[in-house]
Amino acid sequence: MPTIVVPFRGTADKSRLAPAPPDARSRLAMAMLADVLFACAPVGRTLLVTSPEAEDAHALARFLGVEVVADPGRGQGEAVAAALAHVGAGPVLVLNSDLPCAVPRDVFALLGAMPAGGVALVRAEDGTTNALALAAGWLFSQAYGPGSADRFAERARRLGVKVAEVDLPNLADDVDSLADLERIEGRVGPWTEGSLLALRAPIAR
Repeated sequence: MPTIVVPFRGTADKSRLAPAPPDARSRLAMAMLADVLFACAPVGRTLLVTSPEAEDAHALARFLGVEVVADPGRGQGEAVAAALAHVGAGPVLVLNSDLPCAVPRDVFALLGAMPAGGVALVRAEDGTTNALALAAGWLFSQAYGPGSADRFAERARRLGVKVAEVDLPNLADDVDSLADLERIEGRVGPWTEGSLLALRAPIAR
């Protein structure tokens, strides 16, 4: 059984979703996180990495039976590394928290695509990394940021392990803007779908 790590920087992280007001953006961020955690929990032990001040995220984790690891607050790479300190032997999956189309089938598919002893990744349209499958935690590197998918792949090759880039649209489609939401709205999970009315109503006025 894998361990799954979901880093969540909080509800103030989606400034590009303006002109939606901050409260609507916060509800959307929480809804997307809920859909991701619902996709992960049936697959394996799930660790949510977030700030101790993120009360709504902590409440959601308790509701789902998801463990919480304190985010050291030094970026996504450090957040994942903090979770890996709580992980034993075995495969590790890392999923971003803004993948509202994710379902358990996608998470199982990512795990199944991981080469023996190696790394699988899902590339976002902009070249960043939305999801990783690692045969062991030590294969992780803090390579997030622009062009990270290429860096994760290159590091795996330097380590002498196989790397697979996986075509999983539900994990490739992240949400950074309202245009992203419009493009994928027919496929989002139930929590995100429910938040869209609250997001759009202030825009329409």
